[in-house]
Amino acid sequence: MSIFGKLSFKDQAFKLREDAILDATTGVLASKGFDLMTMDDVANLIGISKPSLYKHFKSKEDLVGAAMIRLLEGANEQLGKLPDEMGPRDKLAALLEWALRVRLEGGLPFLPSTSNAVREMLMRNLSYVAKVLKLNSQLEKLVQQAQKLGELNPEMPTDVILYSYYARTCDPAVDYLQRFSKMGKEEIISQMLRVCFEGLCKNS
Repeated sequence: MSIFGKLSFKDQAFKLREDAILDATTGVLASKGFDLMTMDDVANLIGISKPSLYKHFKSKEDLVGAAMIRLLEGANEQLGKLPDEMGPRDKLAALLEWALRVRLEGGLPFLPSTSNAVREMLMRNLSYVAKVLKLNSQLEKLVQQAQKLGELNPEMPTDVILYSYYARTCDPAVDYLQRFSKMGKEEIISQMLRVCFEGLCKNS
């Protein structure tokens, strides 16, 4: 049974509006960034009053935190859907493909900002931190497994591989390719996966 089957009509409407708010927040964050984003931007984008918006989220910080939590929940859900027989490198590639697709459709990267204020704000959100730790633990294990199998360089520190992997989700090359190249989304995703897992040098 879906979550909506357990909710009253009023609660369903509230949940749908909340989803619309988070969609709008994601769009505004992607285009304007955290510092320039306002609650008015989000309210105006979906056509509700600011008091109505505050019924769902008490502040811009709460709103952005919820948007990032939804992204992390989506990532964890994607990992959970992958078949057990899939190898660790293939799982990492599948999740990165999903993340790039989300990004190219106007979503947010795993690493939301280089802003210290944003990082500190998110680190105060205990729910966000818990979900980050869960995802990081799963991905770290996949990297270690892939290294043991020789699918990823075993001589490279695990942290270097893991954080380089995260960085691919917010690589500005994605934006440049989308704006200035003749590539479609699928080709951009394919080439970014090649860069991540095969590097820039021609295989001998």
